[in-house]
Amino acid sequence: MSRSFLPYGRQSIDESDIAAVVEVLRGDWLTTGPTIDALETAFCDAVGAEHAVACSNGTTALHLALAAEGVAPGDVCIVPAITFMATANAALYSGADIVFADVDPDTGLMTPETLADALGRAGGKVRAVLPVHLAGQCEALDEMAVQAEAAGAVLVEDACHAVGSRWRGEPVGNCKHSRAATFSFHPVKAIAAGEGGMVTTRDGELARRMRTLRSHGIERDPSRHERQAGEPWWHEMQSLGWNYRLSDIQAALALSQLRRLDSFSKRRSTLARAYDAALADSNLSVLPLARTPHCDPCLHLYPVRIDFDAIGLSRADVMAGLAERGVGSQVHYIPVSDQPYYTARYGPQDLPGAQTYYARTLSLPLFVDMVDEDPAFVIDRLAQVLNG
Repeated sequence: MSRSFLPYGRQSIDESDIAAVVEVLRGDWLTTGPTIDALETAFCDAVGAEHAVACSNGTTALHLALAAEGVAPGDVCIVPAITFMATANAALYSGADIVFADVDPDTGLMTPETLADALGRAGGKVRAVLPVHLAGQCEALDEMAVQAEAAGAVLVEDACHAVGSRWRGEPVGNCKHSRAATFSFHPVKAIAAGEGGMVTTRDGELARRMRTLRSHGIERDPSRHERQAGEPWWHEMQSLGWNYRLSDIQAALALSQLRRLDSFSKRRSTLARAYDAALADSNLSVLPLARTPHCDPCLHLYPVRIDFDAIGLSRADVMAGLAERGVGSQVHYIPVSDQPYYTARYGPQDLPGAQTYYARTLSLPLFVDMVDEDPAFVIDRLAQVLNG
């Protein structure tokens, strides 16, 4: 990768990816064809799930999972304050209200303690708990599953950052502790499809409902509604759904990328270790994201923690200084609870962990086509900025 400018993230496309897309373009199906089935089967194999439902992006994956689970007006969903807005928005699409959970200030993750606090504030209306695997790291899923069940709620994992991550030695997405897990194939994620998403589950009926909802709520199986099998045109709209389908073009790219997931994960881990080593040798007052137990992450991001007040520089100044030196950076995330829409809806939130995490976080470049020397290069440029 040229060092003219290192963005914080980007896709890795090779000739096999291009060939896979071209093959679809030369075929008979451009959307909702056999490549969708192939991707869903391969994804099940990759994460140890029993069912996988492809869809148009990570946001629609979240909405499908909640809608198929029956989340509706009058329900409440627990969402950590540090996440992309899609996690909370998907619950609102289903008519639910949000109670925001605080996070660990050093990981950005919801914890059993902050979940317990959010459940207490929510009362008895909680229908779903949505842990977010921020940057590819996992929460304590086993403990949270027990908490959710005790509250009469289901656990739906927002694993959009965690394609390729493992927890307690098993792939994220096998749904041993959750009703469903959702994934994103946005270009900066571990697997790129341009746009695309996936939901995994162990429940066949839940998967069937999601497949129906992703295509306008239309049923096409005559046996389900006592229609005559000799009517090949038959279809019935049994519920209100959406056009959340993934195209075969996108599925072909995702399927090709999925074949390289192991190498992608290893490369991201190698680069993360190089960052860790460069930071340890730098004498900078900069800390990597705190690591969570039992998790072997395929890191989507490499966030660091910087006390900008203590160093006397604003985050904007640091980002501008890095950009001048050829290094891109980003912030993940402004607390969703601080977004104007949510503040107007629910009022200001007292979530000190989220505020502390947000105040210190900065994401440095991490993508598989970086060269071995790039992490040290980035930390050297960061040192130049911080040391004036």
